[in-house]
Amino acid sequence: MSSRLILVMFIAFCFLMWIGSNPTSAQNSVSELSRLLSEKAAFSEEDFAQLQQGHTVVNLIPVQNVREIAVLGLVRLNVSAEEFVESFRETMVRKGDPAILEIGRFSKNPTLDDLRDLTIENRDIDDLKECVAGQCAVKLSSAMIKRFHKEVNWEAEDYRLQVTQLFKQILLEYVTDYLARGEAALIAYEDKQKSISLAKEQRSLMATAIYSPDALSKGSEHLKTSSKSALNQVESALVWSKMDIGLKPVIAINHITIYKREETSGPQILVASKQLYANHYYDSSVALTAFVNVPGAGPYLYYENRSRVDGFGGFFGKMKRGIVETKAVDTLQAVLENSKLTLSARNSTQTDSEPVASVQNWRRWKIGSAHLIFLFLLITAFTALLVLSNYSPKRNLGR
Repeated sequence: MSSRLILVMFIAFCFLMWIGSNPTSAQNSVSELSRLLSEKAAFSEEDFAQLQQGHTVVNLIPVQNVREIAVLGLVRLNVSAEEFVESFRETMVRKGDPAILEIGRFSKNPTLDDLRDLTIENRDIDDLKECVAGQCAVKLSSAMIKRFHKEVNWEAEDYRLQVTQLFKQILLEYVTDYLARGEAALIAYEDKQKSISLAKEQRSLMATAIYSPDALSKGSEHLKTSSKSALNQVESALVWSKMDIGLKPVIAINHITIYKREETSGPQILVASKQLYANHYYDSSVALTAFVNVPGAGPYLYYENRSRVDGFGGFFGKMKRGIVETKAVDTLQAVLENSKLTLSARNSTQTDSEPVASVQNWRRWKIGSAHLIFLFLLITAFTALLVLSNYSPKRNLGR
């Protein structure tokens, strides 16, 4: 036997011994995910045990800001990254949930026609008549508020039509400016005495997010990034929606971006949503959905939402927060479980003898995917907050 062959055999033997004496890559991946969630999201050993058994796990994330609610959930999937991202893109602007009253997408070069299906509530129009900076029932910048006083003839019979047209024009100019200047175009809400800068709010929320685009692009100790970890943008959309979440419908604009990584483990797909505008309740909101592959444990659907709202102050602040947190966890749990079922149904092998089942599974997937989009558009069950946010202790004390 030649010395070269002996050397090759020796190296192979050492390699096999190294594999046997060290945790497998799958174990390391599971360990890294566990450490990340434990440190960043306060996941417990019981949570990890539930995940390993295939259960959906949803937890509140500890926050420092009293206006903030943060929730995170994971569920194991049985689909490929390609199937996941393609399905998400297909349903990005579908009106698949009763709570989504209206929805649309801005074109590459936005026009007023992109907002043709958007309607403005009469009570919002009436509120705008009395609106001034620092005291307004609709979230707007000071410059926007001034335009409604300057450009609308409130004595005219068609003043509601004028307000609707101006509101759409303001939103159009806003998103056009955002496409041109990015974060620098984000407004500051001045409906209350304290101004809220959307740019600062978003930076603060993203800085604490676990799977943020910056963390994945720049690399971090937790994510064990390599040269293949760069994010490749595969889709970007500005989506507007009008949503029924209880007391007042909310008109919101979100910037949704889909990224893909070449890594075979860890977060392969990341969908980031940043709220550019909301006319009620939300000061800011970001949501991150990820397709995370853990070798040996399977892919997971990961969802993280961080929202700051203006209704947690006052005498009933703690009670509101408790109700909202409970509802947010329950809602996310239901949506993730439904998404798992419908994704699995779509991925299941269909035979020619089961045409009806195929159609039913596809419809189930559409419904479940729409629910995921619905959740991604930041409706994490704030209905209780909205009802209580206008609750006046003095007015109701006698009751």
